[in-house]
Amino acid sequence: MNTIYFGGGCFWCTEAIFLSLKGVISVTPGYMGGSVKNPTYEQVCSGKTGHVEITKVDYNPKIISLEDLLAVFFYTHDPTTRNRQGNDIGTQYQSSIFYVDDTQKAVAESLIAEMNTKKAYDKPVITDVRQATEFYKAEDYHQNYYDNHKSDGYCQLIIEPKLEKLQKRFEKLTLTKDEYEVLREKGTEAPFSGKLLHDERSGVYTCKVCGQPLFSSKAKFDSGTGWPSFDQALPGAVKTIEDNSMGMTRTEIICSKCGSHLGHLFNDGPTPTKNRYCLNSVCLDLDQLDK
Repeated sequence: MNTIYFGGGCFWCTEAIFLSLKGVISVTPGYMGGSVKNPTYEQVCSGKTGHVEITKVDYNPKIISLEDLLAVFFYTHDPTTRNRQGNDIGTQYQSSIFYVDDTQKAVAESLIAEMNTKKAYDKPVITDVRQATEFYKAEDYHQNYYDNHKSDGYCQLIIEPKLEKLQKRFEKLTLTKDEYEVLREKGTEAPFSGKLLHDERSGVYTCKVCGQPLFSSKAKFDSGTGWPSFDQALPGAVKTIEDNSMGMTRTEIICSKCGSHLGHLFNDGPTPTKNRYCLNSVCLDLDQLDK
């Protein structure tokens, strides 16, 4: 897993954007680059601490490259304005990349130089490229803001159009709407709709988001419920947590690596394990053994 930090304006937007990408394991809004320890949102917004609103992006480079992340970053904000993104004005909104190693620094600076040489924008790209310093996680109410406030005007008028534009431009990199709703928002696909439900090929089922190996095809069985079912997971591949949504108590299954929602675990399976890992097909990819 690799990490990089992006400042592209309000972190409510950048968090939602990077959560839409395959290969992104986690996205955490926070603050970096200032002089005050453990700053609050109010202190950062005052412009007196020097911090930038950023998103910490943990990603699997085998699934999404640094170059692809940078392409998305520059596509989804204006890197030519100093301390401003749209109506958001202040030093905390400065376009910024905080790198963790020399490779990230070199790739970012090379891309910026190339864009300026080719005049990719009407004005020069003035994104700051800085070495990462101490990261301060933002307050809880900033975390998963888009998912928790979809009906808010800001989310509907600002974030949703950006996500739609992102998906059209980077279709191969982004989760589909159905995948996002299940993996990121803990939704459930319609029964008997999944492409992998009746797939009998041999291989290993992996997490759609981070590529973590989850289940062997040898553990798969037809439960008749309309969702892919397995009687055991690969060691350490998944975690279970109590789920009290929808007026009932169930056991939720999440990927142990990225925390993405996968489905639910029941104890009515037909094998000696009694396990029925009931999964959403959109959460899975199949790495075939018999290609």
